[in-house]
Amino acid sequence: MKFLIPFFCFLSFWSCTSVEKTIKKSHSFYVGTYTNADSKGIYKYTINEQGHFQKIGLVAASKNPSFLTISNDKKTLLAVNEELEGSVESFSIKKDSLVFINRSSSGGAHPCYVSINKDGYVLTANYTGGNVGLLKISPKGMLSKLLDVQQHYGSGTTERQEAPHAHSACFSPTENEVISVDLGTNQLWFSSLDTTKNELVLATDSTLSMKTGAGPRHLAFHPIHPWIYVVNELDCSVSLVNKNDKNSYSSSFSISTLPSDFTQPNTCADIKISNDGKFLYVSNRGHNSIAIFKIKDNGILEAIGYESTRGEVPRNFTLSPDNNFIIVANQSTNNLVSFQRDSLTGTLNYINQTEAPTPVCILFE
Repeated sequence: MKFLIPFFCFLSFWSCTSVEKTIKKSHSFYVGTYTNADSKGIYKYTINEQGHFQKIGLVAASKNPSFLTISNDKKTLLAVNEELEGSVESFSIKKDSLVFINRSSSGGAHPCYVSINKDGYVLTANYTGGNVGLLKISPKGMLSKLLDVQQHYGSGTTERQEAPHAHSACFSPTENEVISVDLGTNQLWFSSLDTTKNELVLATDSTLSMKTGAGPRHLAFHPIHPWIYVVNELDCSVSLVNKNDKNSYSSSFSISTLPSDFTQPNTCADIKISNDGKFLYVSNRGHNSIAIFKIKDNGILEAIGYESTRGEVPRNFTLSPDNNFIIVANQSTNNLVSFQRDSLTGTLNYINQTEAPTPVCILFE
């Protein structure tokens, strides 16, 4: 019997250890929405290691919080209010709730994008206003009043490009540089951030025109190389942008996001790159798919497949923090869909879906 006691203890230890190993880690994320139907604002969900969803519920009432971002310290969430009188809201992250802090003007009508840098400077892209707003948050997440507005000017060649339409604005990951993407003028706009005067200063070579009628929307920075990839909403393509020696930029390559036999209407929405820099993904609205590309050693893209989003109008999608899954927000069919990602091939395998009211943005904590 003396020998059995240690044996049972060993079994008990092994069992507990085994149970600990089988506990599935989950990742929490927020969903921004349009509130012109059933949605009330910002919702929270989790996804576990098997790719299955659990809905936590409404965490903040907000009007058309169509794009979200999070502060560097993960304590503050920012949401634009895509309204005629555009604004951006600040929320303190408290477990499974968001506590409203304050609201400031975005600087223009219908803001559709917000980003933040490590120093707390905030950019808003105002689509109808055709401009970019600059704000700042305090260490406690309080938004400043509007600090500066950079107004774009010009137009493109299509009916969607009759005036400036700023669709996104990002801080460069390596420099004190701002790149805004304007669908209406068909250009990327380059600026520096003057932290003394708290204003955006246009670069000497301030714009880069994309292919006629392309309609640039969002961009993604390569995590290893100095490459920028731009998804063009109107002509359904991805363009590679390179930085030249004299601080200017040029576009050297474009590829379609659609299979050659698809002839129906389509617009592109979002773009993401895997953490290892090997694969790039784009959402197609119309074809209702995620286009999958391999990034070659020289930065050129090779199309390797298309995965149905199991829903209509996939406006936004994102990779989970471990890059094992991609979650897609299908705006018109009110559902979130998870796909397991093969890190070696870049391909996607459907796993699970859940209901969400008019989802248009996904943000992991």
